[in-house]
Amino acid sequence: QVQLVESGGGLVQPGGSLRLSCAASGFTFTNAGMSWYRQAPGQERELVARITYFSVPTNYADSVKGRFTISRDNGKSTVYLQMNSLKPEDTAVYYCNALVYGTNYWGQGTRVTVSS
Repeated sequence: QVQLVESGGGLVQPGGSLRLSCAASGFTFTNAGMSWYRQAPGQERELVARITYFSVPTNYADSVKGRFTISRDNGKSTVYLQMNSLKPEDTAVYYCNALVYGTNYWGQGTRVTVSS
């Protein structure tokens, strides 16, 4: 079955960096558009970044443009989110999403806390 396993979250000080990873299995990775979403306490889940199966980043939330970079390694079936210049408002649970032939799949999430 489809599995998406996120890792790399944690506690970081403002201005710091983290790299999230999402290891995918159970489907043909190169057929999937991959995305990162996040959900802060009391907020709705929002799109952070999206990348096509051709490894073309297509969307970034305005709040992360210039600071976050999405990438994928099709050989490792893994998608990454490099997060730089982190701010307290980036604190959230970050979820990996795979869109496979019109069906959305989600990981369990990894928590990112930005605090001094």
